[in-house]
Amino acid sequence: MSGSRTAASEAARTTGDADGPGLQRELSTRHIIFIALGSAIGTGLFLGSSAAITAAGPGVLLAYLAAGTAVFFVMRALGEMAVREPVSGSFSAYAFRYLGPFAGFLTGWSFVFELAIVIIADITAAALYMQFWYPGTPAWVWIAAVICFIAGINIARVGRYGELEFWLSIVKVVAVLAMIGGGIALMLMGVSYEPGAPTGPQNLVAHGGLFPTGAAGMLAALSIVVFSFGGIETIGITAGEAKDPSGAIPKAINSVPVRILLFYVGTLAVTMSLVPWDRIELDSSPFVQIFGQLGVPFAAHLLNFVVLTAAVSAVNGCTYSMGRLLYSLAQDGQAPRVFTRVSSRGVPWASLLVVVGVMVVGAVVNTVAEDAFVTVAQIATFSVVWTWTMILLSHLGMRRAMTAAGERPGAFAMPGGTAATWATLAFVAFVVGVLAWLPESRQALAIGLVWVALLTLVWVVGARRHSLRHARTGRLPQP
Repeated sequence: MSGSRTAASEAARTTGDADGPGLQRELSTRHIIFIALGSAIGTGLFLGSSAAITAAGPGVLLAYLAAGTAVFFVMRALGEMAVREPVSGSFSAYAFRYLGPFAGFLTGWSFVFELAIVIIADITAAALYMQFWYPGTPAWVWIAAVICFIAGINIARVGRYGELEFWLSIVKVVAVLAMIGGGIALMLMGVSYEPGAPTGPQNLVAHGGLFPTGAAGMLAALSIVVFSFGGIETIGITAGEAKDPSGAIPKAINSVPVRILLFYVGTLAVTMSLVPWDRIELDSSPFVQIFGQLGVPFAAHLLNFVVLTAAVSAVNGCTYSMGRLLYSLAQDGQAPRVFTRVSSRGVPWASLLVVVGVMVVGAVVNTVAEDAFVTVAQIATFSVVWTWTMILLSHLGMRRAMTAAGERPGAFAMPGGTAATWATLAFVAFVVGVLAWLPESRQALAIGLVWVALLTLVWVVGARRHSLRHARTGRLPQP
């Protein structure tokens, strides 16, 4: 990168940003909120919920409530750090500072891995949605179109990206609210999936009870449910390009997890009230299935468009996050320096090329692998819980540093303090135990552990020296 600075980057430095020249503070509060919504409300809800419902039945609602509560505290821990130190590297930079360079390296590259897996999952979902209309067309055709569309969006300035992602996410939010409202209206009108069949909340308990598959089913669903919340961490990454991080980040973190939880629980409760859980098939969106069974074919087509938009939006959000994180890792000497190269629009174009490569891998996965979605979702779950663990441990490290410096928690402190952090860590450890216990997820857990082992090897062989020589973490605001 050249040593010249734009007016925007100069302004960014006056707000305490530690990023090098290039990135620009153009994201408003609504942009940040809807980028996070766009990343989290995607495949996990519109496609992954089929697998979760099949595993646990109506009891999946409890799994979403438990995971949603945990993610709220994870985000509050992240938010306290992001308000204090708004940088594009977010939790990777915090792990670097409070847990050490090796922890920062593992955290950053593990989240890159998570985003890559989520992108592949959403690419997989997009292909499935298009097969609803064009069952005979190869999946790679649609994936190629998605890749071109996403690359075109992300090469624009971040403000334009944020605006487009805002409108893409609006489509999803409006659709979710419409599904909840429309589903309630159908129940009130007595519309049924077959003549004489009951419709209403009684369907939640009439087909084997609230927990028809028992504790084993609940645990099996939990791995998919945790994946559903993956991507919400992008709030922290946007801090480095937020116009007002001290105002925007708290608003986003206080509202986004609650909204996502309500959307998930509300839509699933309504859909399983309309059609019993045991009539939902595994390999397609439950919402498209349900409205099709209710005899509303137009609604099924409309919903397929919505879930396709959701998948594309999620890919878009993850593309943004992965590109910014690679940029940040390169600034810390933990990724090739080429990833610090930024276009005149403030876009890290070199890291964007890597993300495009990941999407091409997604196309290959769709072509050669069966049941690709469930597999990549389980792998992503490991990456999600790893990222959450490092966020929580970094928060504990920050609090220790603050105590040593005689500093009190700020206005956006973690509710419940470090006790809440430890409790959330216990939940995350439980999820890891579930992944190890379930035969179908052990392979995904093994892949995740192999990834961590490879990162450790890379660190020992050479990344350690390079990171310590080039780290920019020392320029972070000091307590």
